[in-house]
Amino acid sequence: MTRAAVLGSPIAHSLSPYLHRAAYRAMGLDGWSYEAIECDEAGLPALLGGLGPGWAGLSLTMPLKRAVLPLLDTVSDLAVEVGGANTVVFSGGARHGDNTDVYGIVRALAEAGAAAPRSATVLGGGATAASTLAALRELGLGGATLVVRDPARAGETAEVAERLGIALEVQTFDKLDTALDADLVVSTLPSGAADDLAETVAARVPAVFDVVYAPWPTRLAGAVRRAGGTVIGGFPMLLHQAVRQVELMTGRTDVPVEAMRAAGEAEILRRAGRAS
Repeated sequence: MTRAAVLGSPIAHSLSPYLHRAAYRAMGLDGWSYEAIECDEAGLPALLGGLGPGWAGLSLTMPLKRAVLPLLDTVSDLAVEVGGANTVVFSGGARHGDNTDVYGIVRALAEAGAAAPRSATVLGGGATAASTLAALRELGLGGATLVVRDPARAGETAEVAERLGIALEVQTFDKLDTALDADLVVSTLPSGAADDLAETVAARVPAVFDVVYAPWPTRLAGAVRRAGGTVIGGFPMLLHQAVRQVELMTGRTDVPVEAMRAAGEAEILRRAGRAS
C-alpha cells in the first residue's frame, strides 16, 4: 500500500481526498490511499517523524505551510521564495518540499481568461497571499498592492515580495478605495471576511478571484457577477494545485484533470444539499 494524506487543522472539510482518490481511480493506482489527518504546528514534527517507507507524499494546508520548512531535507526554489510548502514528497528517504499553490492560481486565472492583468490588488497577507504574488509574477506583473488589517502583520508577505522582485504597496482596509484601481482583485480572506467589501469591490474592479470555494458563491462573487465582472472561485485553484501534487507524488504526467474536477464538484454539491 502506498499512502498519501492531507494535513492541517481544521481538516475535516478538505476536498483533497476526493480529488486525489479520483485521480488514483482513473490512473489505475489500486494500491494507493489518501486520507485527511488533523494536525497542528505542534504535532507536525512527531507526525512526520513517524511516517514509514510506504508514504509517497503529503498535502499541507493551514497552518502548516510555513511551519514545515525547517523539517524538510530539500525545498524547491519556489517554495523558498514564497516562504511556504503545501506539498511534501518522500523520495530516497528524504523529504522534499514544493509549492503547487502558485501553479493552481495561474491555471485558475488562465481558465477564466484572466491571465493577463495589467495591475492587481491582493486582499489578506497570509500564505495564500504570498503564493498569489508569485503567481502574479509568473503572469508578468512587476508590482502589486496588498491590503491588510494591520501592516505590522504583513512583514512576512513583504519579505516574500522582496525575494520575488515584486514592488509591493501595502494598504489597510480603511483605505481600500485607494487600492481598487486594478484589473484584478484576489481575495485570500477566509469565508465571510470579504462580505462587507463586496459592493465596494464589485463597483470598481472588472475581475475578482475569491479563493473561497465553499460556501459558493460568496457575497463578493455574487456582487461582482451582478455588476457584470469576471469571477473566479477557489475550486479551480484547489483542483489544479492537486493535479500538480498528484504528478509530483506519482511521478506520472497523465493526471486526469476532468475526473478530479467532476469528483470535487460533486462533493461540493453534495455538501451544499446537506447544508440546505
